[in-house]
Formats: sequence, C-alpha cells, structure tokens
Amino acid sequence: MAVVIAPRIVGAGHVEADWQASPWLSALPVRAAESLLDGHRRLLVLSPHPDDETLACAGLMRAAAHAGLEVHLLAATDGEACYPGDTDWTPQRLREQRPNEVALALSALGVHAQVRRLGLPDGGLAGCREALVREVAALLCPDDLVLAPWEHDGHPDHDALGEAALQVAQSSDACLLQYPVWAWHWLPPDAADAPFDAFRLELDAHALAAKRRAIACFASQLGTAHPATPQPILPAHVVERFLRPFEVYLA
Repeated sequence: MAVVIAPRIVGAGHVEADWQASPWLSALPVRAAESLLDGHRRLLVLSPHPDDETLACAGLMRAAAHAGLEVHLLAATDGEACYPGDTDWTPQRLREQRPNEVALALSALGVHAQVRRLGLPDGGLAGCREALVREVAALLCPDDLVLAPWEHDGHPDHDALGEAALQVAQSSDACLLQYPVWAWHWLPPDAADAPFDAFRLELDAHALAAKRRAIACFASQLGTAHPATPQPILPAHVVERFLRPFEVYLA
C-alpha cells in the first residue's frame, strides 16, 4: 500500500460523476458477501460518528444479519459537534437525535445490532487513543469480522478509530476490513490505481433499496429534520457517493 497523506476536507469534493468515470474504481475486483462472512460468527462494526456505519457498510451489515451472524456496533461518539454554534441543533439535542437515527437505520436494514455507545468527544478521538484501543480490544472476539474506518480517511476521528482498530487487529486473530468515507471527497478519481488494496461488494436491488431507506433516516445530517440545518453534513452530492450499487472495502 502506498503512503497516503490525506488533505484537509474542504470544499464540495468530487462529484459522483467523477467516480463513475474512475478507471481504478471500475477495475476493482468483486467479492461476494458469502465469502467475506464465511467462518465468522459475529460482525463487529466500528463507527466514529452515527451514520458512518450506514453510509459505508449498510450492505454488508444487512448481508451478515441475513446470514445469521451477530452484528455488534461500537459507536465511538454521538456526533454532537457537527453544527457548532447552531442554536437549534445544540450538542445536547444531537446527542439524543443521532443515536436514535442509527436505531431507525438499523431497523430499515433489518439488522438487530447490539450497540455500545462510548460517548467520546466528537472531534476529539485523536486524544482518546488509549480508550479506543481498550474498548475495541474488550469487545473483540477472535473469529470476528471487523469493519473499521480507513486510517487515512482524512477526518481525524475516522483516522484515530482506524488506527486503534489496526493496532488491536494486529494482535488478534480477527479479520479486519477497512472502509472509506471522506476519502471519496479528496482521492483523485482519475488516478490509474487506487492507493490501497481494495475490492467491491456488489449490492442487489433489494440491498440498495434498503440502504437508501436507511440513509434517509439521518434527518439531522440530510437537512430534512425540523428545523432544517442551513448547511447539512450530507448534502445530495455527498449522499450520491454512498448510493452506488456496491460498497468498497480495503483488505
């Protein structure tokens, strides 16, 4: 894997049309959910903010649940700091709203997950490395399939949780797959090759429809809640990146 230095997440980022024309994205190998889940009893999903698990991993979570695996979700933060200074969407309101949105999204996917909320500071996971390693290690079982953010995703919370997951996985027998979220914002779609070893998990029409319903549950991030936020975290052009008929995982 090449050394990657993620830039700051600024501006609108790449539109989905850029990614639809990406040579390396279209050339990624395809793996079936059955082959990924085979030999595992549990799926452990590590999410830095309430919605990352759904945006990146809804299809695989749904497949795991349908295959009879236990699904466990570790939510590192409650995502309370996404609208600083907003008098309607205060940190306290977001601490209540956003975990409820996750519950609705999981229900839309048909996933009955066991959720552990750490309540660590949104935007502050880089300073919580020891706590993250401790919590992930405590929850991990040897034969788990673990999904965690890519440690070079470009958001400090994503990177910190990804680094903690790597550290724990390297000292266990668990299988770790990583997922990009903000990397779609800044990675160059026209590059000849991806800066990582990755594959595509294809989503059939039913899985994609369920994922679409699940993403729609994040009203506070989409700007569809009342009152609406003036600059939602997930405007339409960002959501498009996660409504592809496939998900991408780093092996």
